[in-house]
Amino acid sequence: MSSAPVIPQFTVTDYAKFALAGAIGCGVTHGSMTPIDVVKTRIQLEPTVYNTGMFGSFRKIIAQEGAGALLTGLGPTIMGYSIQGAFKFGGYELFKKLFIDQLGYETASQYKDAVYIGSAAIAEFFADIALCPLEATRIRLVSQPTFANGLIGGFSRILKEEGVGSFYAGFTPILFKQIPYNIAKFLTFERAAEAIYGAISTPKDQLSSATATGVNLASGVIAGCMAAFVSQPADTLLSKVNKTKKAPGQSTLGLLFQLAKELGVKGSFTGLSTRFVMVGTLTSLQFALYGSIKGALGCPPAVALGSSSH
Repeated sequence: MSSAPVIPQFTVTDYAKFALAGAIGCGVTHGSMTPIDVVKTRIQLEPTVYNTGMFGSFRKIIAQEGAGALLTGLGPTIMGYSIQGAFKFGGYELFKKLFIDQLGYETASQYKDAVYIGSAAIAEFFADIALCPLEATRIRLVSQPTFANGLIGGFSRILKEEGVGSFYAGFTPILFKQIPYNIAKFLTFERAAEAIYGAISTPKDQLSSATATGVNLASGVIAGCMAAFVSQPADTLLSKVNKTKKAPGQSTLGLLFQLAKELGVKGSFTGLSTRFVMVGTLTSLQFALYGSIKGALGCPPAVALGSSSH
């Protein structure tokens, strides 16, 4: 086994830079993908109405509601996913470093998949606590267009009329979707980047920034498609949960099981091709932006287990 490299000791400023890079990467990409997300959600919620695929559904929404309908929920999307991105990427770097410090580099390298999985899961849990209020506001604005005029109005009305607890009504379904998604995303990215760098004869620290960005883009596409596939059933369920009223005395978990049974395996993967396009592009751009912004901010390189790093 190779000797352990020098492990960088990150400062609070370094983690703040990781978080900022993650916030920009996620906020920009999720915001730009809002039209595709609107179409994807419509296909999931009303498959009999929007049954002509992604491009046909785009045309139908524009014809019936105008192009502005494709930007529904843009404000909360950018705000929510910027905050989530800060926790997701900054948290991943933090927990990965903590695992390495606790286990030692050699042990962490031996069980690196477990390190990637644990770091991604814990980071996502905290990211979802931050995201949930804004996601609840976005869903309310999309499902009830007359509820409020924008993010601040919607957030304030929910807080005033329903209390803080209402923001976390969808927390369990979001965890079901986001934690498997984030595990698949980071684990696949780390492994894909490791394989690509391993196939390049030039040492990684001698590669140009353009080449590194290319590796991030390619690894991100692979990671995004895997994450989309793994989390698609939960994504479909989440869309249904937010539109389905619970029976008296029914728990959120009970409703989830009821809807899963109704959907079946085939129904759970409704809209997968659309989501491959969306999440593959999204994840690819996120990792490319994250790497580029970290470089611009002068961040130290992430701790690499094996030969992968972002």
